[in-house]
Amino acid sequence: MHSRAFSLTAACLALLLLSLSCVSVQGAALTTILQPHEKSCFYAWVDKVGEKIGFYFAVQSGGSFDIDYHVGSPSDRTIVEGVKERQLDIVFTGNEVGEYAFCFENDMSNFADKMIDFDITVESEPRLDLPLSSAAALSESSAPLEESIGKVDAQLTNVVRTQRYFRVWENRGYNTVKGTQRKMFWYSIVQALVVISISVGQVYVVRLLFEKGSTKRYRV
Repeated sequence: MHSRAFSLTAACLALLLLSLSCVSVQGAALTTILQPHEKSCFYAWVDKVGEKIGFYFAVQSGGSFDIDYHVGSPSDRTIVEGVKERQLDIVFTGNEVGEYAFCFENDMSNFADKMIDFDITVESEPRLDLPLSSAAALSESSAPLEESIGKVDAQLTNVVRTQRYFRVWENRGYNTVKGTQRKMFWYSIVQALVVISISVGQVYVVRLLFEKGSTKRYRV
């Protein structure tokens, strides 16, 4: 009885390891800075037709927090593109084998550099290569485990997206605060110059009035 339970547990662990290894994910989290009128492209290789490709980016600083982007297939076909986008998070299926291009272009900006946080993931899901009898025997026992793994993966994905969301808005809020501080600083400088100018003008007018009055002579 104990040997049967041990063998069933070992089989479940083996199925778990196989299910975890059957999903291969290749990704890169990067940060790049684009100068005005600069274009930069990054590439990802897809080995098989039908692989899932994830593309995420967010403009962290610079100008109005927007950028032009373009995603192209190995045959130079446009998959998706946009103008003046601040953030994007998409997943699409690679229908061609080869190198996919992910390009950013800072053409609308004449002075501001753009810092972009992005990542590119290529996920392949090959079928589980097990004998049919073994898979059928373990399907009932492994179904709750696979469901739990799927729930954990979905929750982790939501956590990562939430962190990205808060990071983007934190950077934008910080940039807004810095801009407000700069405006207040220059407003204070201008206000001080205006007050000094008015004070100097008042002193000059008062001195001019008294000097003119002192030169007048009256006959008694």
